[in-house]
Amino acid sequence: MAFQFPKDTYSGSILEIAVGSGDGIAKVGGQNVMPLCNFEGDVPNRALVAMEVYDNVAATESWTAEAKAPFADVIGDPVAWAKKCQDEYGAEMICLQLASTDPNDMDTGADEAAALVKKVAEAISVPLVVWGSESAEKDAEVLSKVAEVCDGMNLILGPATEDNYKKIGGAAIGYGHTVVAQTPIDVNMAKQLNILLGNLGVPANKIIMDPSTGALGYGIEYTYSVMERIRLTALKQGDEKMQLPLICDVAKYAWKTREAGISEKEEPGFGDLKTRGILWEIVTASDLLVSGADILILRHPESVRVIKKVIDDVMA
Repeated sequence: MAFQFPKDTYSGSILEIAVGSGDGIAKVGGQNVMPLCNFEGDVPNRALVAMEVYDNVAATESWTAEAKAPFADVIGDPVAWAKKCQDEYGAEMICLQLASTDPNDMDTGADEAAALVKKVAEAISVPLVVWGSESAEKDAEVLSKVAEVCDGMNLILGPATEDNYKKIGGAAIGYGHTVVAQTPIDVNMAKQLNILLGNLGVPANKIIMDPSTGALGYGIEYTYSVMERIRLTALKQGDEKMQLPLICDVAKYAWKTREAGISEKEEPGFGDLKTRGILWEIVTASDLLVSGADILILRHPESVRVIKKVIDDVMA
Protein backbone atom coordinates (compact mmCIF):
# COMPACT_ATOMS: atom_id res chain seq x y z
CA MET A 1 0.00 0.00 0.00
CA ALA A 2 1.45 3.34 -1.03
CA PHE A 3 2.22 5.82 1.72
CA GLN A 4 -0.34 8.58 1.99
CA PHE A 5 1.06 11.80 3.41
CA PRO A 6 -1.30 12.99 6.18
CA LYS A 7 -2.97 16.31 5.40
CA ASP A 8 -4.69 18.77 7.68
CA THR A 9 -7.84 20.67 6.76
CA TYR A 10 -8.65 24.33 7.38
CA SER A 11 -11.95 26.17 7.57
CA GLY A 12 -10.61 29.64 6.81
CA SER A 13 -8.31 31.47 4.41
CA ILE A 14 -6.23 34.64 4.43
CA LEU A 15 -7.66 37.59 2.53
CA GLU A 16 -5.90 38.44 -0.71
CA ILE A 17 -4.90 42.10 -0.65
CA ALA A 18 -3.72 44.17 -3.61
CA VAL A 19 -1.17 46.88 -2.84
CA GLY A 20 0.30 49.56 -5.05
CA SER A 21 -1.32 51.02 -8.14
CA GLY A 22 -1.06 50.95 -11.91
CA ASP A 23 1.48 48.52 -13.32
CA GLY A 24 3.07 48.20 -9.87
CA ILE A 25 0.21 46.37 -8.17
CA ALA A 26 1.24 43.32 -6.15
CA LYS A 27 -0.89 40.82 -4.23
CA VAL A 28 -0.29 39.24 -0.84
CA GLY A 29 -2.29 36.69 1.11
CA GLY A 30 -4.94 34.40 -0.35
CA GLN A 31 -3.57 31.18 1.14
CA ASN A 32 -5.76 28.65 2.92
CA VAL A 33 -3.00 26.62 4.60
CA MET A 34 -0.41 27.13 7.32
CA PRO A 35 3.07 28.37 6.25
CA LEU A 36 5.08 25.90 4.13
CA CYS A 37 2.08 23.54 3.95
CA ASN A 38 1.55 24.17 0.25
CA PHE A 39 0.72 20.48 -0.30
CA GLU A 40 -2.45 20.87 1.81
CA GLY A 41 -4.15 23.64 -0.15
CA ASP A 42 -3.71 26.81 -2.18
CA VAL A 43 -1.00 29.45 -1.89
CA PRO A 44 -1.72 31.83 -4.79
CA ASN A 45 0.79 34.53 -3.83
CA ARG A 46 4.39 34.25 -2.66
CA ALA A 47 5.70 36.27 0.26
CA LEU A 48 7.24 39.58 -0.83
CA VAL A 49 10.51 41.21 0.17
CA ALA A 50 10.70 44.95 0.80
CA MET A 51 13.87 46.97 1.30
CA GLU A 52 14.03 49.88 3.70
CA VAL A 53 14.97 53.43 2.75
CA TYR A 54 15.43 56.20 5.31
CA ASP A 55 14.35 59.78 4.79
CA ASN A 56 17.48 61.25 6.39
CA VAL A 57 21.09 60.12 6.44
CA ALA A 58 21.33 60.89 10.17
CA ALA A 59 19.16 57.83 10.84
CA THR A 60 21.95 55.60 9.52
CA GLU A 61 24.71 56.94 11.76
CA SER A 62 24.55 53.90 14.03
CA TRP A 63 24.72 51.43 11.13
CA THR A 64 27.81 49.28 10.64
CA ALA A 65 30.04 50.06 7.68
CA GLU A 66 28.97 46.75 6.12
CA ALA A 67 25.29 47.75 6.24
CA LYS A 68 25.99 51.16 4.72
CA ALA A 69 28.35 50.05 1.96
CA PRO A 70 25.75 48.92 -0.64
CA PHE A 71 24.08 52.36 -0.45
CA ALA A 72 27.14 54.58 -0.10
CA ASP A 73 26.39 56.50 -3.29
CA VAL A 74 22.71 57.13 -2.54
CA ILE A 75 22.32 57.13 1.24
CA GLY A 76 21.67 60.88 1.33
CA ASP A 77 19.02 60.75 -1.41
CA PRO A 78 15.89 58.70 -0.58
CA VAL A 79 14.61 58.78 -4.16
CA ALA A 80 17.87 57.46 -5.61
CA TRP A 81 18.15 54.98 -2.76
CA ALA A 82 14.68 53.61 -3.46
CA LYS A 83 15.39 53.30 -7.18
CA LYS A 84 18.65 51.47 -6.50
CA CYS A 85 16.90 48.99 -4.21
CA GLN A 86 14.30 48.36 -6.89
CA ASP A 87 16.49 48.35 -10.02
CA GLU A 88 19.76 46.82 -8.76
CA TYR A 89 18.83 44.78 -5.69
CA GLY A 90 15.46 43.40 -6.75
CA ALA A 91 13.29 44.85 -4.00
CA GLU A 92 9.66 43.85 -4.55
CA MET A 93 8.51 46.73 -2.34
CA ILE A 94 10.13 49.80 -0.81
CA CYS A 95 9.61 50.74 2.83
CA LEU A 96 10.27 54.44 3.35
CA GLN A 97 11.09 54.99 7.01
CA LEU A 98 10.16 58.53 8.05
CA ALA A 99 12.57 58.53 10.98
CA SER A 100 13.21 62.28 10.77
CA THR A 101 9.60 63.02 11.72
CA ASP A 102 10.24 61.80 15.26
CA PRO A 103 9.34 64.73 17.58
CA ASN A 104 12.25 63.76 19.81
CA ASP A 105 14.68 64.02 16.91
CA MET A 106 14.45 66.29 13.83
CA ASP A 107 10.66 66.67 14.06
CA THR A 108 10.27 67.04 10.30
CA GLY A 109 6.84 68.47 9.45
CA ALA A 110 3.99 66.62 7.81
CA ASP A 111 4.04 68.70 4.62
CA GLU A 112 7.75 68.11 4.02
CA ALA A 113 7.47 64.40 4.77
CA ALA A 114 4.46 63.99 2.48
CA ALA A 115 6.22 65.77 -0.38
CA LEU A 116 9.14 63.34 -0.08
CA VAL A 117 6.84 60.33 0.01
CA LYS A 118 5.18 61.45 -3.20
CA LYS A 119 8.56 61.87 -4.93
CA VAL A 120 9.61 58.36 -3.93
CA ALA A 121 6.25 56.87 -4.91
CA GLU A 122 6.43 58.48 -8.35
CA ALA A 123 10.03 57.33 -8.89
CA ILE A 124 9.45 53.61 -8.36
CA SER A 125 7.17 51.05 -9.95
CA VAL A 126 6.85 48.67 -6.98
CA PRO A 127 4.44 49.21 -4.05
CA LEU A 128 5.49 51.65 -1.33
CA VAL A 129 5.23 51.12 2.41
CA VAL A 130 5.40 54.37 4.41
CA TRP A 131 6.50 53.88 8.01
CA GLY A 132 6.21 56.61 10.61
CA SER A 133 8.55 57.31 13.52
CA GLU A 134 6.32 55.23 15.85
CA SER A 135 5.34 58.33 17.79
CA ALA A 136 1.57 57.85 17.84
CA GLU A 137 0.51 61.49 17.77
CA LYS A 138 3.06 62.61 15.18
CA ASP A 139 2.43 59.58 12.98
CA ALA A 140 -1.28 60.39 12.93
CA GLU A 141 -0.48 63.88 11.65
CA VAL A 142 2.18 62.85 9.15
CA LEU A 143 0.51 59.75 7.71
CA SER A 144 -2.80 61.58 7.31
CA LYS A 145 -1.02 64.22 5.23
CA VAL A 146 0.80 61.53 3.25
CA ALA A 147 -2.55 59.87 2.50
CA GLU A 148 -3.94 63.14 1.18
CA VAL A 149 -0.94 64.11 -0.95
CA CYS A 150 -0.69 60.59 -2.41
CA ASP A 151 -4.42 60.23 -3.07
CA GLY A 152 -5.23 57.03 -4.97
CA MET A 153 -1.72 55.54 -4.92
CA ASN A 154 -2.75 52.74 -2.54
CA LEU A 155 0.26 53.12 -0.29
CA ILE A 156 0.69 50.94 2.80
CA LEU A 157 0.60 53.35 5.75
CA GLY A 158 1.73 52.47 9.25
CA PRO A 159 1.98 51.79 11.94
CA ALA A 160 -1.57 52.46 13.09
CA THR A 161 -1.95 51.65 16.78
CA GLU A 162 -4.71 51.80 19.36
CA ASP A 163 -3.63 55.38 20.09
CA ASN A 164 -3.89 56.78 16.56
CA TYR A 165 -5.87 54.34 14.40
CA LYS A 166 -8.86 56.66 14.01
CA LYS A 167 -6.96 59.42 12.23
CA ILE A 168 -4.76 57.13 10.14
CA GLY A 169 -7.62 54.77 9.33
CA GLY A 170 -9.91 57.65 8.39
CA ALA A 171 -7.31 59.10 6.04
CA ALA A 172 -6.72 55.69 4.46
CA ILE A 173 -10.45 55.33 3.81
CA GLY A 174 -10.73 58.81 2.32
CA TYR A 175 -7.75 58.56 -0.01
CA GLY A 176 -7.63 54.87 -0.94
CA HIS A 177 -4.71 53.43 1.02
CA THR A 178 -3.93 50.30 3.04
CA VAL A 179 -3.23 50.38 6.80
CA VAL A 180 -0.66 48.52 8.88
CA ALA A 181 -2.30 47.58 12.21
CA GLN A 182 0.48 47.26 14.80
CA THR A 183 0.10 45.64 18.21
CA PRO A 184 2.69 44.55 20.82
CA ILE A 185 3.04 40.78 20.22
CA ASP A 186 -0.36 39.73 21.57
CA VAL A 187 -3.05 37.76 19.76
CA ASN A 188 -6.02 39.33 21.54
CA MET A 189 -4.73 42.88 21.09
CA ALA A 190 -4.15 42.19 17.39
CA LYS A 191 -7.74 41.05 16.96
CA GLN A 192 -9.07 44.02 18.93
CA LEU A 193 -7.29 46.55 16.73
CA ASN A 194 -8.63 44.83 13.60
CA ILE A 195 -12.13 45.11 15.06
CA LEU A 196 -11.62 48.80 15.86
CA LEU A 197 -10.40 49.55 12.34
CA GLY A 198 -13.34 47.61 10.89
CA ASN A 199 -15.80 49.52 13.07
CA LEU A 200 -14.23 52.73 11.80
CA GLY A 201 -14.99 51.66 8.26
CA VAL A 202 -11.62 50.39 7.02
CA PRO A 203 -12.36 47.42 4.73
CA ALA A 204 -10.72 44.15 5.76
CA ASN A 205 -8.91 44.01 2.43
CA LYS A 206 -7.19 47.29 3.33
CA ILE A 207 -5.59 46.05 6.57
CA ILE A 208 -2.24 44.31 7.00
CA MET A 209 -1.26 43.12 10.48
CA ASP A 210 2.07 43.91 12.16
CA PRO A 211 2.26 41.73 15.29
CA SER A 212 5.62 43.41 16.17
CA THR A 213 8.92 41.72 15.50
CA GLY A 214 11.65 40.30 17.68
CA ALA A 215 15.11 39.54 16.30
CA LEU A 216 17.06 36.31 16.58
CA GLY A 217 18.10 36.00 20.22
CA TYR A 218 15.88 38.93 21.23
CA GLY A 219 12.34 37.58 21.41
CA ILE A 220 12.07 35.80 18.06
CA GLU A 221 10.55 32.72 19.70
CA TYR A 222 7.76 34.79 21.26
CA THR A 223 7.05 36.58 17.99
CA TYR A 224 7.04 33.24 16.21
CA SER A 225 4.55 31.69 18.62
CA VAL A 226 2.18 34.67 18.44
CA MET A 227 2.26 34.75 14.64
CA GLU A 228 1.62 31.01 14.54
CA ARG A 229 -1.36 31.42 16.88
CA ILE A 230 -2.69 34.22 14.69
CA ARG A 231 -2.53 31.94 11.67
CA LEU A 232 -4.15 29.02 13.53
CA THR A 233 -6.95 31.31 14.73
CA ALA A 234 -7.51 32.50 11.17
CA LEU A 235 -7.30 29.14 9.41
CA LYS A 236 -8.34 26.43 11.87
CA GLN A 237 -10.93 28.44 13.81
CA GLY A 238 -12.07 30.48 10.81
CA ASP A 239 -11.88 33.81 12.68
CA GLU A 240 -12.49 36.43 9.98
CA LYS A 241 -10.97 39.23 12.08
CA MET A 242 -7.60 37.46 11.96
CA GLN A 243 -7.62 36.43 8.30
CA LEU A 244 -5.26 39.19 7.20
CA PRO A 245 -1.72 39.20 5.75
CA LEU A 246 1.24 39.81 8.08
CA ILE A 247 4.13 42.28 7.67
CA CYS A 248 7.39 42.10 9.64
CA ASP A 249 9.93 44.93 9.92
CA VAL A 250 12.93 42.61 10.18
CA ALA A 251 15.82 44.96 9.41
CA LYS A 252 15.19 47.49 12.13
CA TYR A 253 15.39 44.86 14.84
CA ALA A 254 17.91 42.38 13.42
CA TRP A 255 20.59 45.00 12.73
CA LYS A 256 20.40 46.70 16.11
CA THR A 257 21.27 43.53 18.01
CA ARG A 258 24.60 43.38 19.81
CA GLU A 259 25.71 40.39 17.74
CA ALA A 260 25.10 42.16 14.42
CA GLY A 261 27.21 45.19 15.26
CA ILE A 262 29.84 44.49 17.89
CA SER A 263 33.43 44.51 16.59
CA GLU A 264 35.62 41.42 16.19
CA LYS A 265 38.10 43.02 18.59
CA GLU A 266 35.49 43.17 21.34
CA GLU A 267 34.10 39.71 20.60
CA PRO A 268 36.65 37.69 18.60
CA GLY A 269 34.59 34.53 19.01
CA PHE A 270 31.65 36.02 17.14
CA GLY A 271 33.32 35.70 13.74
CA ASP A 272 33.51 37.93 10.68
CA LEU A 273 31.61 41.20 11.19
CA LYS A 274 31.11 41.59 7.42
CA THR A 275 28.81 38.58 7.28
CA ARG A 276 27.49 38.38 10.84
CA GLY A 277 24.83 41.08 10.50
CA ILE A 278 23.68 39.65 7.18
CA LEU A 279 23.34 36.19 8.68
CA TRP A 280 21.46 37.59 11.67
CA GLU A 281 19.00 39.24 9.30
CA ILE A 282 18.63 36.14 7.12
CA VAL A 283 17.95 33.78 10.03
CA THR A 284 15.49 36.21 11.63
CA ALA A 285 13.66 36.65 8.32
CA SER A 286 13.60 32.90 7.69
CA ASP A 287 12.03 32.26 11.10
CA LEU A 288 9.35 34.88 10.47
CA LEU A 289 8.67 33.50 7.00
CA VAL A 290 8.04 30.06 8.51
CA SER A 291 5.73 31.58 11.12
CA GLY A 292 3.54 33.24 8.49
CA ALA A 293 4.99 36.56 7.27
CA ASP A 294 3.62 37.75 3.93
CA ILE A 295 5.88 40.83 3.68
CA LEU A 296 9.44 40.99 5.04
CA ILE A 297 11.25 44.33 5.29
CA LEU A 298 15.02 43.82 4.93
CA ARG A 299 18.13 45.98 4.73
CA HIS A 300 21.11 44.29 3.09
CA PRO A 301 21.02 43.25 -0.61
CA GLU A 302 22.59 39.87 0.21
CA SER A 303 19.82 39.17 2.73
CA VAL A 304 17.29 40.08 0.05
CA ARG A 305 18.93 37.74 -2.48
CA VAL A 306 18.99 34.81 -0.07
CA ILE A 307 15.47 35.27 1.29
CA LYS A 308 13.98 35.66 -2.20
CA LYS A 309 15.61 32.35 -3.14
CA VAL A 310 14.30 30.72 0.03
CA ILE A 311 10.80 31.96 -0.80
CA ASP A 312 11.08 30.67 -4.38
CA ASP A 313 12.34 27.28 -3.15
CA VAL A 314 9.60 26.74 -0.57
CA MET A 315 6.88 27.99 -2.93
CA ALA A 316 7.97 25.68 -5.76
